[in-house]
Amino acid sequence: MRGFRCLPAWRELSCGGAILRGRKWTCCLSGPRYKMLLLLLPLAPLFLRSPGAGGAQTPNATSEGCQIIHPPWEGGIRYRGLTRDQVKAINFLPVDYEIEYVCRGEREVVGPKVRKCLANGSWTDMDTPSRCVNRTPHSERRAVYIGALFPMSGGWPGGQACQPAVEMALEDVNSRRDILPDYELKLIHHDSKCDPGQATKYLYELLYNDPIKIILMPGCSSVSTLVAEAARMWNLIVLSYGSSSPALSNRQRFPTFFRTHPSATLHNPTRVKLFEKWGWRKIATIQQTTEVFTSTLDDLEERVKEAGIEITFRQSFFSDPAVPVKNLKRQDARIIVGLFYETEARKVFCEVYKERLFGKKYVWFLIGWYADNWFKIYDPSINCTVDEMTEAVEGHITTEIVMLNPANTRSISNMTSQEFVEKLTKRLKRHPEETGGFQEAPLAYDAIWALALALNKTSGGGGRSGVRLEDFNYNNQTITDQIYRAMNSSSFEGVSGHVVFDASGSRMAWTLIEQLQGGSYKKIGYYDSTKDDLSWSKTDKWIGGAPPADQTLVIKTFRFMSQKLFISVSVLSSLGIVLAVVCLSFNIYNSHVRYIQNSQPNLNNLTAVGCALALAAVFPLGLDGYHIGRSQFPFVCQARLWLLGLGFSLGYGSMFTKIWWVHTVFTKKEEKKEWRKTLEPWKLYATVGLLVGMDVVTLAIWQIVDPLHRTIETFAKEEPKEDIDVSILPQLEHCSSKKMNTWLGIFYGYKGLLLLLGIFLAYETKSVSTEKINDHRAVGMAIYNVAVLCLITAPVTMILSSQQDAAFAFAALAIVFSSYITLVVLFVPKVRRLVTRGEWQSEAQDTMKTGSSTNNNDEEKSRLLEKENRELEKIIAEVLAWWGCTFPALTALLGLLP
Repeated sequence: MRGFRCLPAWRELSCGGAILRGRKWTCCLSGPRYKMLLLLLPLAPLFLRSPGAGGAQTPNATSEGCQIIHPPWEGGIRYRGLTRDQVKAINFLPVDYEIEYVCRGEREVVGPKVRKCLANGSWTDMDTPSRCVNRTPHSERRAVYIGALFPMSGGWPGGQACQPAVEMALEDVNSRRDILPDYELKLIHHDSKCDPGQATKYLYELLYNDPIKIILMPGCSSVSTLVAEAARMWNLIVLSYGSSSPALSNRQRFPTFFRTHPSATLHNPTRVKLFEKWGWRKIATIQQTTEVFTSTLDDLEERVKEAGIEITFRQSFFSDPAVPVKNLKRQDARIIVGLFYETEARKVFCEVYKERLFGKKYVWFLIGWYADNWFKIYDPSINCTVDEMTEAVEGHITTEIVMLNPANTRSISNMTSQEFVEKLTKRLKRHPEETGGFQEAPLAYDAIWALALALNKTSGGGGRSGVRLEDFNYNNQTITDQIYRAMNSSSFEGVSGHVVFDASGSRMAWTLIEQLQGGSYKKIGYYDSTKDDLSWSKTDKWIGGAPPADQTLVIKTFRFMSQKLFISVSVLSSLGIVLAVVCLSFNIYNSHVRYIQNSQPNLNNLTAVGCALALAAVFPLGLDGYHIGRSQFPFVCQARLWLLGLGFSLGYGSMFTKIWWVHTVFTKKEEKKEWRKTLEPWKLYATVGLLVGMDVVTLAIWQIVDPLHRTIETFAKEEPKEDIDVSILPQLEHCSSKKMNTWLGIFYGYKGLLLLLGIFLAYETKSVSTEKINDHRAVGMAIYNVAVLCLITAPVTMILSSQQDAAFAFAALAIVFSSYITLVVLFVPKVRRLVTRGEWQSEAQDTMKTGSSTNNNDEEKSRLLEKENRELEKIIAEVLAWWGCTFPALTALLGLLP
């Protein structure tokens, strides 16, 4: 019946009039019967329902899966794994089940060819109908030209695999009648050799030679920078498949640039995440001096700074990496990020092998888009063997943009990622591992699809009115703007994953982390920087069994004093203190003896006390971190200073006072001999008090203004004999203050003057004889001893301050010897005299005789005469001795006179 045609509901009906759909039938209304049947429309809701996509019923969401849909007119549905009878017996298909549309005869499917059941009970792409249409002969389609630059050699020979991938994509796009049905994409390409100079030549040919190109497709970043900067002048869109330079994300500089290869900065969040995972806080970098690597490294530097990680050393090179690699070795770099092209990578690792900058102590981070066997490829520019290169690169980490969909689901081209790899491998002339750009090939394939979909949207291929692509020329900015908007809104599933561009025209993607294990790359994780999600497979392997440290493990060790030396000197000091106490006790006990009284015993007592204090300073002088804690160190420092300072002031000061007054009184002229008869003791004590007071004031000001505290001296690192990744950092504790040199200058300055003056006075009074201070010659000898030892020891200990044992031994033994000699010289003659001559007994007997035998005058006079005689004999002997020394000198002096 003309104008009224019905088919079963599951059949797709092609109709020029209105379509009525019922539960079991689909009818086409046209012709004279059309008006009559319109009267039945009020009853239509009882048996009609809305059409779904492609003429199919819109399925309802259900937990059972997806409802079976209807095929297009002149077509059918292929149910994988099900027979026709099985399909008739069921109403729902399970989640993830895929169906495929097929057409009869010369027709082909326009629209989605494959639909997948989703978890919500709907089929994919239901908003886009699937139709069976007649094939349009290729001869009737208008050509649209693409100008491409493929680097078949050079720093990145990515064109070796990307060009076949692009050609394969063009074949697949041109075979689709739902995409650009009136156009055919054609490719005009040249080999840029990844060289901007070479690319400039071919860019000129592409722009100034017919036919007009609607888009440009460069490869590596250096070429893309040149092309994208020039393309704006010709109103051309640039779509790159292999450019990773962060600089290309600058929309002001490159306003028409897009890329399916993500920016190289996408590697940096992954690197930082791995640094944090393995606890590395210090890294080094080496880069080839090109814009892509410089901008990538600048971005990395900002990111690691935010994460609290330090780039300790940054090296770059243009063509020869020998010196930068040596510098990395010299600076003890351990975690190294390398940014360079594949050809330079071979040069770098040849130098790495020579410098032994590999192994369990080192980790290299490289770019992941090299060929899988890049280190085995013959390169005449290096002089390393394959085995040496293999050894040098073992264990390095690569970060690589996920360029192949790991889910292996069907893409817009109806191919899974695995099917794409198999199909591409058949087209290649060499093994994939030996083919440059094999990893980037999915990006090149999806770049053609992104372009085709954008052009399809611009030309109205999706059913909307569009522009004529054949009207495009280099002055037509209107078409360029429409292509730009269509490209900017791209969103589809490609063989490389979901394709979408950000505001800068760069692709967003995951990052794949691989490690070279046994000469081949192994996947060890993925990282999604948008969600900060690290998926780790725990398959990483390390030469040393664990990730190495980011620097040589420095073990700080303190140099402590030899305990044998400390104990030995301490024993000597203790015996010296005992000797000082014995001498002090002897002097006090025999203070009534006239011989002792004539030696100014109180000053000798101060000398003994000073020697004891100086000897006591040996103990804090030998204490270090081995014996005391850090908090106790300042008190030990103050004890050293005060004990030694007061000990010197009392011991040397009392002797200096004696010799000073001997010189003052007994070197006067003849008319002032009366001064010799009276020597007031308080003047001696006042002099000692003045010297001690000066020390107390100086030490007090020092302690208050700039107190001594613990300081650390660090020495050069020492390598242990064992083959372990550690260094020994020796350290030595010192007592110091902020202005230590100033205080020592003041202290040593006036102490040195006292020592020199003491030597002079001792020399001047060596021939003086007096009963008022009868031991001044012994005092002179002691002053010589103390002065010489102090003047030698002070500078030597400052020079040897970094050698704890030598400095302590020199200082402590100087204190011990000067104290021992002083005590022996001053007190031993007195003890000997009293013991050998029995003078304390004669003095006692004289006292008894004076009190009990007052009538025995003759005997008393005789004794006194004998005693006076002995004294006269002694004086005569001294005078003769003095003349014996003085006369030759005077004779010589007279002989020199004219």
